[in-house]
Order: sequence, then C-alpha cells, then structure tokens
Amino acid sequence: MSRRPTIADLAKEAGVSTATVDRVLNGRERVRQETAQQVYEAANRIGYHGARLIEQRLQVDLPEFRLGFLLQKQRQAFYSSMGEHLERAVQAAPGIRGRMTLEFCATQAPSDIADMMRQVGSGVDALAAVAVNHQHTATVVSELKAKGIPTFSLLSDFAQGERANYVGLNNLKMGRVAAYTIAMAVHDPGKIAIFVGGHRWHGHDLRETGFRSYFREFHPNFTVLDTLVNLETRQLTHEATLDLLERHPDLKGIYVAGGGMEGAISALREVREPGQVALVVNELTPESRAALADRYAVMAITTPLAEFSRDLVSLMVDTLQGRMEGTPGQHFLEPRLYLPESL
Repeated sequence: MSRRPTIADLAKEAGVSTATVDRVLNGRERVRQETAQQVYEAANRIGYHGARLIEQRLQVDLPEFRLGFLLQKQRQAFYSSMGEHLERAVQAAPGIRGRMTLEFCATQAPSDIADMMRQVGSGVDALAAVAVNHQHTATVVSELKAKGIPTFSLLSDFAQGERANYVGLNNLKMGRVAAYTIAMAVHDPGKIAIFVGGHRWHGHDLRETGFRSYFREFHPNFTVLDTLVNLETRQLTHEATLDLLERHPDLKGIYVAGGGMEGAISALREVREPGQVALVVNELTPESRAALADRYAVMAITTPLAEFSRDLVSLMVDTLQGRMEGTPGQHFLEPRLYLPESL
C-alpha cells in the first residue's frame, strides 16, 4: 500500500518550507497568492489529501466576477459544445471566482437578440454575445457600456467602436480559404453557390466578400451565383440546395458560410455522388465529420473552442480589472482546417 503524502512531501514538491504549507492549510498568516497557488498545484500532483482545503483557502480572497454569455440555437451541436467549453473556462479561470450566466437565443430577430442581451447584461459584470450587427444590438451595447458593463462580440462582429473586443476567426480570410479550397477541388470551371445566415451577420458578409474577391482575383472563369440566405436552418438549406442543383446542373461548389450546413449535406446525399460538388462548411459536428469521411464535403473550417473560450474569459477578466485600456480591438484565433484525410 502506497504511503500517504505528508506536509513535508508537499513542501518539497512545491519548493517551499513546511511552515509556508502550514500557513496555506490553516490560514494563520497571509501567503502570497502565487505561492498558495503553487502549493495547491503541487498538492494535486502528488495527491495530497488536503488539496480541496487549499482550494477553498484560495477562493476566499479571490475577486468574484459574473460573466454572461448569449449564444445562438442551443440544439445546434456547435453552440451546445461552445457552452460546455465556456463553462469549463470560467471554472478554470485563474485568480478569480467566476460566476457564469449562459443563455441561448432561438431566433435571429435583432429585437429578440437585443432583448436577451439587455436581460443577461443586467445581471453580470461583462457580457459576451453572438449577435447580428444591428441598431438594436448596438443600442444595448451602448447602454451596458454606460453602466460599466463591457460587451464582447463573438464569431461575428457587431457594435464596432462600442463593444470591448471581438473574439473569433478572421472572417474575411476564412472566405478566401473556402474559395481557394473549392477552386483547387474543382477541375473544370463552373458555377459556385454561397449561403449566408442573414444579411445582418457581419461575419457572414466578410466571408462572402473574401470568397468573391478570391474568385475575381484568381479564377474569374468561375461564376459565383447570387448569395442565398438560409437563416442558418437545416430545412431551408436542404430545399434551396435541391433547387440549386436542379436549376444549375453545372454547379461545381457550395460554401455554407454560417449554420444550416446539415441541409446542404443531406441534399447532396440525395441527388449527387460524392465529389461531384465541392462543399465547404464551418465547424466540425457529427454531420460535417460524416460528410468529410464520405467525401461529400472537402473541408470544414473550425473554431478551436477550448482556446476560444479560454482567451475570451481571460480578455473579459483583464478588461474588468483594467488591464485592457485603449482602443477596442480584435482577437483573431487560428482556425482548425479539417480535410477528409485529416480525420
């Protein structure tokens, strides 16, 4: 039977004296936060039985921040996964006691999103939201800012100049990446289609701009059709894709710049063989993973959710603690690009 770690073992592992460990355990005298954290991490490494007590001691003097998050449709695998990653990031945020409020908006209506932003924002110290770029949402951001509550735009930017920071991918660049991939996958020029969730999604506008600019610059012999709005719904995308394929037999590629990719995948499965239409989608879900494996999709551009959540929470805390003074900025993450052979 292995020996139970002692205070001496913990002190040695943490690189401190046994007296320091005793102070951390019993709270007799104040110990620097960094030292207490060092002892706590050492306790976890060696399996010291008092690790939970040390954690409780650490929590006593930490500032508490209430962080609010408003995402889109909860039943979509991507947003559900994002919520789970954000919860873990808040719990693991160093140097604070994080309290999380998480809500999902079921519609893209600017008034509905703005109402929920106002509701969540009223009970938190900072708000991060996936929202359309509209006067209603910009008004809420300004209201919250006046009350000292910073707002962060996620995935698709909004309220530029008023929000604290944007966190997500470089959407203009992602549009060009999608165009490049389709152009390389298609052997003969033809027609290309693009879906956006709506005209108020700033990120989708940027992806469309990048997508079209790439074809204009390098492959002008392709025809990029008029942009289609799918409201990020599976059924609408499915029906629109079937209609596209019927009206344009020479359709060579499709880029779904937002949600609703499941509809494009299901439509292609109905009426096309794998590889006949080069499909690029965003985010890796069970449906997009299966489409890549079956060669119905050529690439999925994904947001690294663990890094995204960790960086977002860190930016929110830094802003609340006054460490992010200056002009509101953009925090771009490097995408994860998944191909059929990289699964």
